[in-house]
Amino acid sequence: MPGRRTPAALLSGWFFCASLASAWAVPVEVVTTTTELRSLVEAVGGERVRVRAIVPGNRDAEDYVAKPQDVLLLKRAQMVVRVGLDYDLWFDGLLAKSANADIRKGSVGYVDASQGIMLLDVRPGGLGDKGHSHGAGNPHYWLDPKNAEMITAQVLLGLAELAPSEAKRFEANRIAFLEQLERRRTHWETRLLPLAGRALIAYHNSWPYLARRFQIRFVGTIEPRPGVAPPPSHLAHLLDVAKELRVAGIVLGTREPRKDAQFLAQKMRVPLIVLAESVGATPAINGYGDLIEFNVAALEALIPGADAK
Repeated sequence: MPGRRTPAALLSGWFFCASLASAWAVPVEVVTTTTELRSLVEAVGGERVRVRAIVPGNRDAEDYVAKPQDVLLLKRAQMVVRVGLDYDLWFDGLLAKSANADIRKGSVGYVDASQGIMLLDVRPGGLGDKGHSHGAGNPHYWLDPKNAEMITAQVLLGLAELAPSEAKRFEANRIAFLEQLERRRTHWETRLLPLAGRALIAYHNSWPYLARRFQIRFVGTIEPRPGVAPPPSHLAHLLDVAKELRVAGIVLGTREPRKDAQFLAQKMRVPLIVLAESVGATPAINGYGDLIEFNVAALEALIPGADAK
């Protein structure tokens, strides 16, 4: 009959539709250097991405030693997202070993999440101290929830290039995520308003972005330089600083040694507050919002009368 399709034509059409459905179902393979970046990529990509983080949330990405299986992850990746700012320098070696042209620097699949961030602690020439190099700018920018806007913008650009048919969905995911995060950020700022201007001492210089967002002052670090253990003379200096500036507490990261921080907290008679640097740093922190909430809740303990609430 005229216009009637043959079985061969029908079968060909079925295979064509099946192949389209299969292509639609395959997620973009993304590798991030850290768990907080994984969480933010998942917020934008939703079901259309499969994301793996190289460094576990309970490990320090600045000191991470790459493993052979990390190279295998990169060989299959279509997109990588890194912290940058010398925080994950080890990642350069992995990229070279993977020989994956799709994710090399300058390619569509390479995303440096620090692009566009208003950096703190930038030094002339980008030279850092001995220990961890923070000369290009402090790399802990994700700890300010406002910076999630720029991080997810970079992620959106990369994903939209790799899966242009899904660009609108990615954009909608990002907008919904940021709207929710903005509501929570307003609440977080209100909760910590009583701490505005209070002086704190940290173990490592991880918290300037958090401090700027919540109007907290860090007036010293237990490490005299990033990655360098303190001598007794430096601890004595911090005791003088604490007395002069009426320090309200000592801040310790979940992965940092407790001995010196506990000593100072006892001598100063102030609380020792543990903050988290990464998603997965504790079992309760399963996503980016959980990370900020954990830190806000911990800082609330410094507010006079907080225990009575």
